[in-house]
Amino acid sequence: MSPSPDETSDSIPDSSSRSHPPAEFSLQERLLLLKLAHDSIAAILERRQLAPHPPSPHLAESRGVFTTLYLRGELRGCVGYVAPVASLYQTVAETARAAAFEDPRFQPVTREQAPDLEISLSILSRLEVIQPNDVEIGRHGLLITQAAHRGLLLPQVSLEHNWDRITFLEQTCQKAGLPPDAWRHGARIEAFTAEVFSDREVKEAEAK
Repeated sequence: MSPSPDETSDSIPDSSSRSHPPAEFSLQERLLLLKLAHDSIAAILERRQLAPHPPSPHLAESRGVFTTLYLRGELRGCVGYVAPVASLYQTVAETARAAAFEDPRFQPVTREQAPDLEISLSILSRLEVIQPNDVEIGRHGLLITQAAHRGLLLPQVSLEHNWDRITFLEQTCQKAGLPPDAWRHGARIEAFTAEVFSDREVKEAEAK
């Protein structure tokens, strides 16, 4: 499976709507993964090899990941895997490179832009089939599939746009190229959660 682009934004959701499950990844692990993402982009620009080897069993687990890039507050690329294809460590490296150089919505990142990139990582749980009434805004991301159509939106997208549950389902259908009400008419609905962290948040946590 090839990594796929996904949409997000830099708007700040209402914190009262957020769901806060316990963090799975320590501050040190978050720092390692974000540094890896930046290094993976720099390695391409500097034409050097980077062979990422997971430094711990936890980071060697297979996980789905989306890597989102921002440049001066604007979306600059977002690519990821919803299903696990390799170790988390390797997948962060691959999706960071793809977000920087292969997202078809943007020109490739340049050497001048790379130092100013802000990176956000969304580490996904495994997909589970879910009933529409069980979708929780702020907790679940959605993957909706029907025939050859497939659309995904990350959990934070519903918060950023202040969508309710029905709108989130409709928007995910539209992302798949389906009618907005396809979720009522046989489309497969799968949900996942995501632990999301960025350069900015990790720096703030380090400063405390």
